[in-house]
Amino acid sequence: MPYASDPPARAKDIRFAEFVALIALLMALTALSIDIMLVALPDIAASYAVVSPNDRQLVVTAYMLGFAAGQPVHGPLSDRFGRKPVLAFGLVVFALAALAAAVAPDFGWMLAARVVQGLGAAAPRVVAIAIVRDRFAGRDMARVMSFVMMIFIIVPVLAPAMGEGILRLGPWPWIFGVLFLSGAAAFAWSALRLPETRPPGDRMPLSVAALSNAFTKVVTTRRSVGYTVAMGFLFGSLLAYIGSAQQVFVDVYGLGELFPLVFGAIAGAMALASLTNARLVGRLGMRRVSHAALLGYVAVCAVPVLAGFPPQPSLALFCAFLAAIFFAFGLIAPNFNALAMEPLGHVAGMASSFIGFYSTAAGAILGWLIGQAFDDSIRPLTMGIVACGLLALATVLVTERGRLMQARDAA
Repeated sequence: MPYASDPPARAKDIRFAEFVALIALLMALTALSIDIMLVALPDIAASYAVVSPNDRQLVVTAYMLGFAAGQPVHGPLSDRFGRKPVLAFGLVVFALAALAAAVAPDFGWMLAARVVQGLGAAAPRVVAIAIVRDRFAGRDMARVMSFVMMIFIIVPVLAPAMGEGILRLGPWPWIFGVLFLSGAAAFAWSALRLPETRPPGDRMPLSVAALSNAFTKVVTTRRSVGYTVAMGFLFGSLLAYIGSAQQVFVDVYGLGELFPLVFGAIAGAMALASLTNARLVGRLGMRRVSHAALLGYVAVCAVPVLAGFPPQPSLALFCAFLAAIFFAFGLIAPNFNALAMEPLGHVAGMASSFIGFYSTAAGAILGWLIGQAFDDSIRPLTMGIVACGLLALATVLVTERGRLMQARDAA
């Protein structure tokens, strides 16, 4: 598989499989930081005497807002100082904030620690994608991201069960201890094995003019902006589901201890989609695969619409709906990300920051709005998923000037 560039400083001894696994770990820290504590939200709320059940979701939302806010900072810094120093700094902040959350004296301090933890986690997310773009381009990047996503999805499959196991051994602050250890492990592995892919000769100065030029390039590239906006809508549906999952499956469907298993099974649909995408994208191209998946997403959304958005359909039907939606999401996400990054290789850090910031912030806000509408039924969640899918499709149609599934992406 060809590299997009071959910087002199690139390490020669890291194998492709190890590279993919490390990038997946760096990106998975955010999924782990959210999904491992879903089962602990009632205990956290009880510890701090949180009155409204919907306010539990703030533990997720606060983290995501910090995660979004940190991304515009880390990308330009990695373009200037290199990928590894910025990555190391972010991992240290992530780990220390996990400890702060574990000992927070009240709910406000807990949320503040979660914001800081998100700020730190933004660095591995931005830097990981920038590194992939430094080394790969076009369909090769989409294929690499599919393998990364396949490993990455294992985290939400296993994380709720991990959280449940931790709660059986000790109180909920132990979960943050596991997050601290995860951050420390990622710091050690990346420091020892990850190559620096931004050689000194390619680094941009942190001048107003340089940053302005890079930002202007990003926000005036039609394809990049369009697919970023579309990803924001799709992340909104994902984060709405994640934020509401504990209430939906435990409070509405009464699953109790079976919640982690059902949550993991649905997440497994995205892992299967990532494997499928890795096999298809080189042959069919990013547009054909992702556009077909988006049309499939919208077609699946027709089911609850035609049924009149029932408040509590059968559990099997609801899980099948979610699995189909997130299978489509798994085909869409790596390709939309690669399509947005493809024209911006020379400003990959800034591009990764912009794409990550917008899609995460938009997703967090939309997810919070949908989650706050929870009314002891699944109706707000399904309505939100349908709306986000339709808005994403409309955005892609505008971006592509009405032409879908054209094989025009780079080979």
